[in-house]
Amino acid sequence: MSKEGTFLIFCIEEYKFAKNLTGKQVIDLFQRYRVSEYIMSCFEALHTTGTNYIIEDIDLYIDARKAS
Repeated sequence: MSKEGTFLIFCIEEYKFAKNLTGKQVIDLFQRYRVSEYIMSCFEALHTTGTNYIIEDIDLYIDARKAS
């Protein structure tokens, strides 16, 4: 598996635990708002940050997608 793929799995798991969601709920949410594509496209910047920042960034991204 690529380092980007491994990082995406890490983000999914951390988001799941932070938001107290099931894996299916996170996957559905990420698919609805194309979060996985965002994470993969921003891998170089995101993988250097901490878990709390990543969770907050995903929330901001989802909120922005909801508004549009």
